[in-house]
Formats: sequence, structure tokens, C-alpha cells
Amino acid sequence: MRRFLKSLLLIIGVALFLITFTPVLRWWTAALAGRAGDGKGKVLIVLGGDLAASGILGVTSYWRCVYAVSYWREGQYQTLVVSGHNLAAPMRDFLVAYGVPREAIQMENRSLNTHENALFTAEILRNDPRGKVLLTSDYHMFRAFHAFRKAGLEVSPRPLPDAQRRANSLIERWTVFCFLTTETLGISYYTLRGWI
Repeated sequence: MRRFLKSLLLIIGVALFLITFTPVLRWWTAALAGRAGDGKGKVLIVLGGDLAASGILGVTSYWRCVYAVSYWREGQYQTLVVSGHNLAAPMRDFLVAYGVPREAIQMENRSLNTHENALFTAEILRNDPRGKVLLTSDYHMFRAFHAFRKAGLEVSPRPLPDAQRRANSLIERWTVFCFLTTETLGISYYTLRGWI
């Protein structure tokens, strides 16, 4: 038992050091984000992340919308598609409040996960010949990009620096570690299900 406790404390100490004081989280995030596409297209697909309360965007969804507004203002996109059950309407309202025309926004409001984001958004856009760009958090891009590809929708990835930004704060590094661990498990699950 004593040997087990020593080994456990050593593992915890090494993990604490790696996560708190090394760039391992940045490397891990970069691997999940992959290489960003050129961002060129006419349709920007924005995936919802979380709700803080009913109808109120959580932190992840908020930042995805902030970047969507910023990219919209670049002037190349003609349509935004917001995707997520109970998220699409608050996301649309946020985008409209910051200047995106309501008529330029399409909502996919049925999906409960990334797999369904891809399937239901593909239904909406399948016959749209315009180039499509996928916007989601850096740590979520690998799974989302491959889920969309599996659903038959070619998208150019445009990950926002969510975990990369948070990893700069010592206080948030453990939160980032939890995001990355959960996402890596999600990728494994999606692979086993054949969804990516």
C-alpha cells in the first residue's frame, strides 16, 4: 500500500508540474485544432457550445459568437448557420445585436451533439454550392471537422483560439486540461461509433 501511495503521489506531482509549468497544453490543443483552412467561403457555420442558463450563452458559445461577428465584419460571408439545440436562437440574437443581418442567419436547432450538428447542418446546406467554413473552438475542431466530412459536407476549418487563450492563465490551465481530456475521449468515442 505504501508503494502504491508513493507512486500515486509521484504521478500527481508530475502531472501537476506538466500541466502548470510546461507548454504541454498548448501542444495538445494545437494537435486537436489542426491546421486552419484559408477561411475562404461564403457560408460560415458556427457551432454552439454551452448555455450558462436558459437562453443565455455560456463562455464557449459566447466566444464562438464573438469570433463569428468579427469574421462577418471582414465582409466575405453571405450566410451564417448557427447550430445547436437551445443554442441557435440565443446565438442568432447575439449576432444580430452586433450587426449581422437577421436574414443572413440560418438556424439548425435540433442537434444535441457534434455528430448531429454535422448531420442536420448538412441537410440544410447539402445543395448549396458555396464554400463553407466551420468555426468552433480550437480543441473541438478535430472532431467537428471530421464529423462534418463524414456527414458529406466539405468545410474549411477556422478554429478560434479558445483553449490556447485560456492556457495562458495559470488559473485556467486545469480547466483546459479537463476540456482536452474530455475532447480526446470524445474523439475516441466518435471513432468507435464510426461518426468520424
